[in-house]
Amino acid sequence: MATEELSKPSFLPPYPQMIMEAIAAVKEADGANKSTISQYIEAKYGVLGAPNAELLNHHLTAMKDGNEILFVKNNYLLPTSDGPVKRGRGRPPKVKEGPPPAGANVGPPRPRGRPKKDPNAPPAPKKAKTAAATGPPSGRPRGRPRKVQPLQNGVEA
Repeated sequence: MATEELSKPSFLPPYPQMIMEAIAAVKEADGANKSTISQYIEAKYGVLGAPNAELLNHHLTAMKDGNEILFVKNNYLLPTSDGPVKRGRGRPPKVKEGPPPAGANVGPPRPRGRPKKDPNAPPAPKKAKTAAATGPPSGRPRGRPRKVQPLQNGVEA
């Protein structure tokens, strides 16, 4: 126990700095997962106590949301300057357009629904009916044929 107290530095750097240092030290192509980062920090700075896991989760999430580190397949990576920033799965969020600048020429909003017909416009010509629209020329009525009643005593009802 006394050796742990002596090896533990009195000054700890901020968590984001320790996380960046741990990811850089792992030097794997896929990056470092949460447990690897935690093991590196505890090995270098000693046992940090029970709240270490909660603080590590909080700072990893904050750094991921702030695009300081990348999160790909449960591993954390440092962003590279030569390539584009990788994003997570799914559709990217829509870009929100702010309100127009003050003094901009903005017309009245479009009314809802279908536009009204112009009363001065000439009437539209009638469409000619096609053979399919008028029905079959055989003289049979349209639609489903009537249901035939079953035979009762040999006579059709």
